[in-house]
Amino acid sequence: MSDRDGIFAGDDPFEIVKRWMAEAEESEINDHNAIALSTVDSDGLPNARMVLLKDVEPGAFVFYTNYESQKAQELDSAGKAAFVMHWKSLRRQVRVRGTITREDGPQADAYYKSRSLKSRLGAWASRQSRPLASRATLMAEVAKVTAQQGPNPSRPPFWGGYRLVPVEIEFWADGQFRLHDRFCWRRSDPEADWVINRLNP
Repeated sequence: MSDRDGIFAGDDPFEIVKRWMAEAEESEINDHNAIALSTVDSDGLPNARMVLLKDVEPGAFVFYTNYESQKAQELDSAGKAAFVMHWKSLRRQVRVRGTITREDGPQADAYYKSRSLKSRLGAWASRQSRPLASRATLMAEVAKVTAQQGPNPSRPPFWGGYRLVPVEIEFWADGQFRLHDRFCWRRSDPEADWVINRLNP
């Protein structure tokens, strides 16, 4: 891997992701931590949506959502997911695949408390992914939970995090004449060593 230098250098893929995200934070106009999260339903039909990646741990990626949403049902059912982060300003992307578990403890509580009050109340009010009669209905529910929960709402029991532990991480950077640079880190399971391969563009 003598040519894996520059932006691809490093022995820890999570540190490379954090480094790229830090660069993107300086150049992306909005949501440098946005990921396109992919799941599959019970029929194997793929689904994708944008969510915000909230933490890069030493061995995992963490995001948060409503546990009653369609995405959560698909995550819980399959126990696997994938995502891609793409930064147009850097002309780079990161692709990740792995296993999923819930983050439903103190870490989720702490993240929930760090959100704005309106976002915390919104988590209580939204019946995510289910039919909604009107915007007015949603705003009425927000007013209702505001009165019920007060200025310091606790984390809803139906809202929390997911931790994706990867078995594959691919780093991609745009190359001239579409001769891109791609390095794929793979391992058979989370305890195994990474095997790194340069891929054809």
